[in-house]
Amino acid sequence: MAFSLEKQGISVHEIHRNASPAYLYEAALRFEKGSAISSTGSLIAYSGKKTGRSPTDKRIVDETEVRDDVWWGNVNIKLDQQSFLINRERAIDYLNTRERLYVIDGYAGWDPTFRLRIRIVCARAYHALFMHNMLMRPTLAELEQFGEPDYVIYNAGGFPANKHTAGMTSSTSVDLSFERGEFVILGTQYAGEMKKGVFTIMNYLMPKQGVLSMHCSATMARDGSDSSILFGLSGTGKTTLSADPKRLLIGDDEHCWSDHGIFNIEGGCYAKVIDLSREQEPDIWNALQFGSVLENVVYEPFSHLVDYKDISITQNTRGCYPLDSIPNAKLPAVGGHPKNVIFLTADAFGVLPPVSKLTPGQAMYHFISGYTAKVAGTEVGVKDPEATFSPCFGGPFLVWHPTKYAEMLAEKLRAHGAQTWLVNTGWSGGSYGVGSRIKLRYTRAIIDAIHSGVLQEVSTITDPVFGLEIPTSCPDVPTEILTPRHTWTDKAAYDDKAKKVAQLFRDNFKKYESQASAEVRAGGPKL
Repeated sequence: MAFSLEKQGISVHEIHRNASPAYLYEAALRFEKGSAISSTGSLIAYSGKKTGRSPTDKRIVDETEVRDDVWWGNVNIKLDQQSFLINRERAIDYLNTRERLYVIDGYAGWDPTFRLRIRIVCARAYHALFMHNMLMRPTLAELEQFGEPDYVIYNAGGFPANKHTAGMTSSTSVDLSFERGEFVILGTQYAGEMKKGVFTIMNYLMPKQGVLSMHCSATMARDGSDSSILFGLSGTGKTTLSADPKRLLIGDDEHCWSDHGIFNIEGGCYAKVIDLSREQEPDIWNALQFGSVLENVVYEPFSHLVDYKDISITQNTRGCYPLDSIPNAKLPAVGGHPKNVIFLTADAFGVLPPVSKLTPGQAMYHFISGYTAKVAGTEVGVKDPEATFSPCFGGPFLVWHPTKYAEMLAEKLRAHGAQTWLVNTGWSGGSYGVGSRIKLRYTRAIIDAIHSGVLQEVSTITDPVFGLEIPTSCPDVPTEILTPRHTWTDKAAYDDKAKKVAQLFRDNFKKYESQASAEVRAGGPKL
C-alpha cells in the first residue's frame, strides 16, 4: 500500500518517507538555497533568521488531561485549544502547498518498553536528515509495522504564525498538544526545535511511568562495569566530556533512568562546533562525515573547508551526526544504573572548585538550582559574567514542576548508591577577563579520577562559603587549582566575589524553598 498522510490532512502527491541520506543530500543541494557539502562530507545547511531555539514562543495547550500536571509559567506558557487548531491548520495548509514533503518515522527511546513512535512531516530535506540522525532509525521490517505514530511533528517553519492569533507574541510559534499527540512549528527553521520538542514530550510522559527523564550525557566503562551521567547546560562541556575515548558513549544529551537502568532517548548527537578542533575533540571531528549535518557554519568556497572559528552567522554553530558514527558508541544505547552522577557548571566568576563531592542534600540543591554562568559579550570593556540558573539543568524542557524531577533523582540516588559530584569547567584564578578557563585536560583528568574511584578515597576539605567537600588531590591536576581561593592573587576580591555568588544561589532558590525539605535547604551556601 502506498504511503500517505491523509489522516494528517495532507494531500501532497510526492512524499519521501525515510529517504536515504544520499537522497536527502541530493534534494537539499537541488532545492535549498545555500546548501553545500563540506570537505569532510557533511551536508551544510542554513536555518535562516533563527539560529537557535525560541523559548518565549513555546506553548503548551491547556487541556483537561494535563492541566493539573504542567508547571505553568514562563517555561510552559498556556495556549487555548482554538489557537492551537488555527496554528495546526496554518501549518498543514502551508505543507499542502509544497511540491514535495519529507517524512521521518522513528523512535524516541532505546528501551523498547518506553519508546515512542514519532513522525516528522517537513518541507526541507535538511530537516529530514537532521531527524533521521536524531531519532532511532527503524529497520525495514519495523517500518512496515510502524503503524500510526504516538506523536506527529508538523514542521512548517518556513511559514509564519499569525501574530493576531490569540496567544501569539511573534511570527514564531512552537506548540505542543498532549491530548492530540501533535507538535506544530511555525516561523522558525532551526532544526533544534524538533529535537527539543521530542524531549519535552518525553519529559512529560516518562515521569508518569516512574521513569526519570534527564538533560544529561551518559557513558559506560568499556568492560560494562559501571555507567555515569553528566548533567550540564550549554557550554559546560557535556558533549565534549562524554566523547571520552576511554569509555563507551551511551549518548550526549537526553536520557532516562528507569528501574532497569539508563537509556538514551536519541539516535544521534547534536554538538556545538564553535572552535572545534581535531586535537581537542577527535570523536566529534571525525563524526562530521557523510550523513551528518553542519548547521550555520562558514566555509571556504573553493576547498569547502569549514572555518569553525567564524561566528559571523551565529555563535551557535552546530553539528548533527548519528550515534553509530562514534567508534566507541554503546549500541544499543542502554546502560546499568549509574555509579556516578556529575553536575557540570562553567562558573565564569571563578569561585567554585574544579571538583567537589556532594552530599545527598547538596545534590538535590544543586540539581534544582542548575547553575552555570555565561560570559559577557565581545563589547569593548570586560563586563561581569551573568549567572544562569536552569532547574534540573534543563529548565526550558521541563513540563512538571522541578521538584518532581528532583525527588525522582533523590530516589534513584538512594536506591542505587550513586555518588554525586559538582565539576566546574569554568574559570580559575579570577573571574572571566582576569582569570583563565580551566584547561580541558585537567577536567578530563578529574572525570577520569571520578570514574576510576580515586577521588572517592581522597581526603577532602570543606569550602567555608559553599559548604562543598573539595578533594585535596587529583592525579594529573595541579593541587593548587583545586581550592579556588588559592588561585586568586587578590584574596579579598575572591572572598567578596564568592559571597556575591552565594547570594545569587540563595536568591534563586527562594522560589523553591517552600517545597524543599530541610535537608535540601541545608545543601546551599553557608555564608
